[in-house]
Parts: sequence; C-alpha cells; structure tokens
Amino acid sequence: MAVKPSKADKKIAYDAKLCQLLDEYTQILIAAADNVGSKQLQNIRKGLRGDSIVLMGKNTMMKRSVRMHAEKTGNQAFLNLIPLLQGNVGLIFTKGDLKEVREEVAKYKVGAPARVGLVAPIDVVVPPGNTGLDPSQTSFFQVLNIPTKINKGTVEIITPVELIKKGEKVGSSEAALLAKLGIRPFSYGLVVLSVYDNGSVFSPEVLDLTEDDLIEKFATGVSMVTALSLAISYPTLAAAPHMFINGYKNILAVAVATEYSFPQADKVKEYLADPSKFAVAAAPVAAAGGGAAPAAAPAEEEKKPEPEEESDDDMGFSLFD
Repeated sequence: MAVKPSKADKKIAYDAKLCQLLDEYTQILIAAADNVGSKQLQNIRKGLRGDSIVLMGKNTMMKRSVRMHAEKTGNQAFLNLIPLLQGNVGLIFTKGDLKEVREEVAKYKVGAPARVGLVAPIDVVVPPGNTGLDPSQTSFFQVLNIPTKINKGTVEIITPVELIKKGEKVGSSEAALLAKLGIRPFSYGLVVLSVYDNGSVFSPEVLDLTEDDLIEKFATGVSMVTALSLAISYPTLAAAPHMFINGYKNILAVAVATEYSFPQADKVKEYLADPSKFAVAAAPVAAAGGGAAPAAAPAEEEKKPEPEEESDDDMGFSLFD
C-alpha cells in the first residue's frame, strides 16, 4: 500500500518543481484563474502541452520558493515575480512564442451563468423577442422594469434592456431571470495579466505590437528628440543633420548679402546675378517630365498642312449676295 505523502513532503516537492521550472524557463505568463474549473484547466494544460507548463499554487508558497531560489542562485531578477503573485493567479512557463501561447490560452473560455453576488465583468443586455415564458412569469420583468407584452400566450420583451452594468454585483432577481431565459452572459478562462521575460516584466498588450508599430513609435521618439534638441540648441545625433543644414543656410545668407563667398555659394550668386539661368536649368526637367509628346507636335503639323484660302468665287457664292 502506497504511503500518502504528508503536507511537508508536498511542500518540498512543490518547491523543487517550481525551482526547476525557474531554471529551465526564461519566459513566464502570469494568468488570473478566477472562476476557472478543474476540467477547464485540464483542457488548457492539454492544449499547451509540448512547450508550456501550467503551475498553480498558493501565493505564499510561490513567493517563498521564488525568494529562496533567488537567494540560492544569486539571480535577483526572479524577485520581479513576487509583486505579480496577487490574487488567484497561476504561472505558465513557456519556451514558445509568447503571443501564440496567450492566444492559445484565450481559446479555452467557457460560458457561465450569472450567479448571485458575482461582479459582472461585462455589461449584460437582454435582447428583445419572445421569451417562451407563460404570462405568470411577468413578475420577474416587472421587478426589473423590463417592458413586455403578451404575444400568443407568451411573454415578449419589447426593447433591449441593459440588465447589469459592468462592475455591478448580480442580484437574485437578475440571476433568476437570466436562468429562466437560458442566458449565460459571462465567459471565464485564464487571463494573462503580466509577462515575465528574462527578468523584464511588461503588460501583455505589448505582445500585440507589430514591427510597423515599433517603427512608428521609434520615428515619433526620434522626431521629439530632434525638436527638443533644436529648440535648446543641444547637439544630438538626431538633430545634427538639421543643425548642419541650418548653419549652411545662415552662412549662405551672409555670403549672398555680402562680398564674402565660398565655393558652395558661388553658384548661388551666379544664378542670382543672371536669373535667366533658372529657366535654362529648368528646361531639361520640363522636357523629361513632358515625355515625347512635344517632340511629335511638329511632325503632326507636317502631316496636316494648312489648306489654302478659298476665294468667294471658288465657294460658289459672294459674301455680298
């Protein structure tokens, strides 16, 4: 007969398992497990099997194991996990793509009825239509101020009604009505709250960022640094090209207004002295932009010579008739 392990043995085994996972995995998803059943959690474990492991446990035990493991290994990055172990949470250790693992976890959501005293995670709206309930059930609707009418011997809801607002507690009347209507308004599953990656902790929304989003944010940051550097005349790598161009413009303006000159300003002065050169310089550009149409115009004129003027006699009548 197998000997049942004691509580102390279970704690030792749990501590060893958690420490082993901390050494083996560098990516951890911290997920809330409120209202998640054992069967649902078992399905999640099966879906993640291969490169991910789900570990649940008491927060005090997990904090103790993490703290002791950090002291033992000297890796203080593990201590960043301790503030995240609040509430009913579990750890998902993974070697796969964090975004894909989070999406896989989100697939295993199960519909649940509205129980009395439960805080609504979303707004609950009762749709209009026939409820299939007999007229004796109208008391439920009257208590909740839901407009109804009797249609073909059954209760029919006239307009959509916002029964419960997000953040409110579900009352006994609301729970009874939703149960009678067969509405399961809520869905529950593991919800990723934070991401731990090699000692760094960040929000799961970061996983939704694409390369285009990162490039856009980087470009915005560079433009802000550039604007600030130019405003306070502080040289930075981002502002250096603009500073050189602005300096060149200032020196060029001085050279144009005075007798001072330098090679880059000579050509500008030459153009300002003879404005006709602007037209000469613009001609090749206009020719390149216009294509072959202007060149074909003279040939068209040769194909269609102007007809000779006809006299009044040739036309068969006189202008003075």
